[in-house]
Amino acid sequence: MNKYSILKNGFIHQLPLLKCSMLALAIFTFAGCQTSQSSGTSKQIAPVKAHAETIVLREGDILKVSFPGSANLDTTQQIRRDGKISLPLVGEVQAAGTTPDALQQNLIKLYATQISSREVIVAVESSAFPVYVTGCVLRPGKVSSDQPITALEAIMDAGGVDYTKANLKAVRVIRLENGASESYTLNLKLVMQGNDNNPFYLKPDDIVYVPEKFSWF
Repeated sequence: MNKYSILKNGFIHQLPLLKCSMLALAIFTFAGCQTSQSSGTSKQIAPVKAHAETIVLREGDILKVSFPGSANLDTTQQIRRDGKISLPLVGEVQAAGTTPDALQQNLIKLYATQISSREVIVAVESSAFPVYVTGCVLRPGKVSSDQPITALEAIMDAGGVDYTKANLKAVRVIRLENGASESYTLNLKLVMQGNDNNPFYLKPDDIVYVPEKFSWF
Protein backbone atom coordinates (compact mmCIF):
# COMPACT_ATOMS: atom_id res chain seq x y z
CA MET A 1 0.00 0.00 0.00
CA ASN A 2 1.47 3.38 -0.98
CA LYS A 3 1.07 6.50 1.09
CA TYR A 4 -1.83 7.73 -1.04
CA SER A 5 -3.90 4.52 -0.93
CA ILE A 6 -6.00 5.74 2.00
CA LEU A 7 -6.96 8.87 0.12
CA LYS A 8 -7.60 6.78 -2.97
CA ASN A 9 -9.99 4.51 -1.11
CA GLY A 10 -11.64 7.47 0.58
CA PHE A 11 -13.72 10.35 -0.68
CA ILE A 12 -11.04 12.08 -2.72
CA HIS A 13 -9.81 9.17 -4.87
CA GLN A 14 -10.71 11.02 -8.10
CA LEU A 15 -8.37 13.93 -7.46
CA PRO A 16 -4.95 14.04 -9.11
CA LEU A 17 -1.89 13.18 -7.06
CA LEU A 18 -0.77 16.83 -6.70
CA LYS A 19 -4.21 17.94 -5.54
CA CYS A 20 -4.32 15.06 -3.09
CA SER A 21 -1.00 16.12 -1.63
CA MET A 22 -2.13 19.74 -1.35
CA LEU A 23 -5.44 18.73 0.23
CA ALA A 24 -3.71 16.42 2.71
CA LEU A 25 -1.37 19.24 3.69
CA ALA A 26 -4.32 21.61 4.16
CA ILE A 27 -6.16 19.06 6.34
CA PHE A 28 -3.04 18.54 8.47
CA THR A 29 -2.51 22.27 8.89
CA PHE A 30 -6.16 22.89 9.81
CA ALA A 31 -6.10 20.04 12.34
CA GLY A 32 -2.97 21.50 13.90
CA CYS A 33 -4.62 24.91 14.23
CA GLN A 34 -7.69 23.38 15.80
CA THR A 35 -5.57 21.48 18.34
CA SER A 36 -3.73 24.63 19.27
CA GLN A 37 -6.96 26.58 19.74
CA SER A 38 -8.53 23.86 21.85
CA SER A 39 -5.44 23.69 24.02
CA GLY A 40 -5.53 27.45 24.57
CA THR A 41 -9.22 27.44 25.45
CA SER A 42 -8.98 24.66 28.01
CA LYS A 43 -5.97 26.12 29.74
CA GLN A 44 -6.75 27.08 33.31
CA ILE A 45 -6.05 30.75 34.00
CA ALA A 46 -5.15 31.50 37.59
CA PRO A 47 -7.58 34.01 39.10
CA VAL A 48 -6.25 37.35 40.24
CA LYS A 49 -6.05 37.39 44.01
CA ALA A 50 -7.98 40.14 45.69
CA HIS A 51 -6.12 42.44 48.03
CA ALA A 52 -6.28 40.87 51.47
CA GLU A 53 -7.63 43.35 53.99
CA THR A 54 -6.15 43.49 57.48
CA ILE A 55 -8.53 41.93 59.99
CA VAL A 56 -9.19 44.22 62.95
CA LEU A 57 -10.70 42.48 65.96
CA ARG A 58 -13.90 43.91 67.40
CA GLU A 59 -16.39 43.33 70.21
CA GLY A 60 -18.26 40.06 69.75
CA ASP A 61 -15.52 38.27 67.81
CA ILE A 62 -14.83 34.76 69.07
CA LEU A 63 -11.14 33.88 69.36
CA LYS A 64 -9.42 30.57 69.86
CA VAL A 65 -6.14 30.99 71.75
CA SER A 66 -3.87 27.94 71.57
CA PHE A 67 -0.64 27.16 73.39
CA PRO A 68 1.20 24.38 71.51
CA GLY A 69 3.57 23.81 74.42
CA SER A 70 0.89 24.03 77.15
CA ALA A 71 -2.38 22.63 75.83
CA ASN A 72 -4.01 22.97 79.27
CA LEU A 73 -4.11 26.75 78.70
CA ASP A 74 -6.02 26.52 75.41
CA THR A 75 -9.21 28.57 75.51
CA THR A 76 -11.96 30.00 73.34
CA GLN A 77 -13.02 33.51 74.24
CA GLN A 78 -15.53 36.06 72.96
CA ILE A 79 -14.35 39.66 73.01
CA ARG A 80 -16.54 41.45 75.52
CA ARG A 81 -18.25 44.81 75.07
CA ASP A 82 -15.30 46.45 76.84
CA GLY A 83 -13.01 45.03 74.14
CA LYS A 84 -11.21 42.60 76.44
CA ILE A 85 -10.81 38.85 76.92
CA SER A 86 -9.90 37.01 80.10
CA LEU A 87 -7.05 34.50 79.85
CA PRO A 88 -5.59 32.07 82.40
CA LEU A 89 -2.49 33.25 84.31
CA VAL A 90 -2.43 36.76 82.80
CA GLY A 91 -6.01 37.92 83.32
CA GLU A 92 -7.61 40.75 81.30
CA VAL A 93 -6.14 41.49 77.87
CA GLN A 94 -7.24 44.15 75.38
CA ALA A 95 -8.23 42.49 72.10
CA ALA A 96 -10.62 44.81 70.22
CA GLY A 97 -8.90 47.28 67.94
CA THR A 98 -5.87 45.09 67.33
CA THR A 99 -5.10 42.53 64.63
CA PRO A 100 -4.85 38.79 65.39
CA ASP A 101 -1.10 38.94 64.74
CA ALA A 102 -0.60 41.93 67.06
CA LEU A 103 -2.61 40.20 69.80
CA GLN A 104 -0.59 37.05 69.28
CA GLN A 105 2.71 38.91 69.71
CA ASN A 106 1.37 40.64 72.82
CA LEU A 107 0.36 37.32 74.36
CA ILE A 108 3.80 35.86 73.67
CA LYS A 109 5.28 38.71 75.73
CA LEU A 110 2.71 38.36 78.52
CA TYR A 111 3.28 34.61 78.80
CA ALA A 112 7.06 34.80 78.43
CA THR A 113 7.64 33.84 82.08
CA GLN A 114 4.63 31.54 82.32
CA ILE A 115 5.23 28.99 79.59
CA SER A 116 8.34 27.18 78.39
CA SER A 117 7.50 27.45 74.70
CA ARG A 118 7.34 30.99 73.36
CA GLU A 119 4.48 30.10 71.06
CA VAL A 120 0.89 31.32 71.10
CA ILE A 121 -1.61 31.05 68.26
CA VAL A 122 -4.63 33.33 67.92
CA ALA A 123 -7.34 32.27 65.46
CA VAL A 124 -10.66 33.99 64.71
CA GLU A 125 -13.42 31.41 65.12
CA SER A 126 -16.18 33.81 64.10
CA SER A 127 -16.42 37.53 63.58
CA ALA A 128 -19.15 39.91 64.66
CA PHE A 129 -20.43 41.68 61.57
CA PRO A 130 -22.84 44.54 62.30
CA VAL A 131 -24.47 46.50 59.48
CA TYR A 132 -27.39 48.92 59.53
CA VAL A 133 -30.45 48.84 57.29
CA THR A 134 -32.87 51.75 56.97
CA GLY A 135 -35.49 53.13 54.60
CA CYS A 136 -38.36 51.06 53.17
CA VAL A 137 -37.72 47.89 55.14
CA LEU A 138 -40.03 46.25 57.66
CA ARG A 139 -37.57 46.20 60.58
CA PRO A 140 -35.01 48.99 60.17
CA GLY A 141 -32.02 48.96 62.48
CA LYS A 142 -28.90 46.96 63.26
CA VAL A 143 -28.36 43.59 61.62
CA SER A 144 -25.70 41.33 63.12
CA SER A 145 -24.02 38.43 61.37
CA ASP A 146 -21.04 36.21 62.12
CA GLN A 147 -19.81 36.40 58.53
CA PRO A 148 -19.79 38.79 55.55
CA ILE A 149 -23.24 39.19 54.00
CA THR A 150 -24.57 40.84 50.86
CA ALA A 151 -26.73 43.96 50.73
CA LEU A 152 -29.74 41.86 49.71
CA GLU A 153 -29.18 39.40 52.59
CA ALA A 154 -29.01 42.30 55.06
CA ILE A 155 -32.31 43.66 53.73
CA MET A 156 -33.93 40.24 54.08
CA ASP A 157 -32.62 40.02 57.67
CA ALA A 158 -34.29 43.39 58.28
CA GLY A 159 -37.65 41.85 57.41
CA GLY A 160 -37.56 42.50 53.68
CA VAL A 161 -39.09 45.47 51.87
CA ASP A 162 -42.50 46.87 51.16
CA TYR A 163 -42.61 46.17 47.43
CA THR A 164 -45.34 48.76 46.87
CA LYS A 165 -43.07 51.53 48.16
CA ALA A 166 -39.42 50.42 47.93
CA ASN A 167 -37.25 51.41 45.01
CA LEU A 168 -34.93 48.43 44.65
CA LYS A 169 -33.31 49.93 41.57
CA ALA A 170 -31.51 52.59 43.61
CA VAL A 171 -30.47 51.00 46.92
CA ARG A 172 -27.55 52.86 48.44
CA VAL A 173 -24.73 51.54 50.58
CA ILE A 174 -22.92 54.15 52.65
CA ARG A 175 -19.45 53.18 53.83
CA LEU A 176 -16.84 55.02 55.89
CA GLU A 177 -13.34 54.30 54.58
CA ASN A 178 -10.16 56.07 55.66
CA GLY A 179 -12.14 58.85 57.26
CA ALA A 180 -14.18 59.54 54.10
CA SER A 181 -17.75 58.54 53.27
CA GLU A 182 -18.26 56.46 50.14
CA SER A 183 -21.64 55.80 48.54
CA TYR A 184 -22.56 52.91 46.22
CA THR A 185 -25.82 52.63 44.27
CA LEU A 186 -27.14 49.11 43.67
CA ASN A 187 -29.89 47.80 41.41
CA LEU A 188 -31.13 44.95 43.56
CA LYS A 189 -34.15 44.41 41.32
CA LEU A 190 -31.79 42.88 38.75
CA VAL A 191 -30.34 40.64 41.47
CA MET A 192 -33.79 39.43 42.52
CA GLN A 193 -34.68 38.74 38.89
CA GLY A 194 -31.53 36.64 38.51
CA ASN A 195 -29.99 39.03 36.00
CA ASP A 196 -27.01 40.04 38.14
CA ASN A 197 -24.70 37.35 39.49
CA ASN A 198 -22.21 39.71 41.16
CA PRO A 199 -23.42 40.14 44.75
CA PHE A 200 -22.32 43.26 46.63
CA TYR A 201 -20.75 42.18 49.93
CA LEU A 202 -20.96 44.55 52.84
CA LYS A 203 -18.29 45.55 55.33
CA PRO A 204 -18.77 46.04 59.08
CA ASP A 205 -20.74 49.19 59.93
CA ASP A 206 -22.03 49.70 56.38
CA ILE A 207 -25.40 51.47 56.13
CA VAL A 208 -27.89 50.09 53.59
CA TYR A 209 -30.59 52.58 52.59
CA VAL A 210 -33.65 51.42 50.63
CA PRO A 211 -35.31 54.54 49.14
CA GLU A 212 -38.99 55.03 48.45
CA LYS A 213 -40.35 55.11 44.92
CA PHE A 214 -40.88 58.62 43.63
CA SER A 215 -44.52 59.51 43.28
CA TRP A 216 -46.42 62.67 42.35
CA PHE A 217 -49.21 61.73 44.73
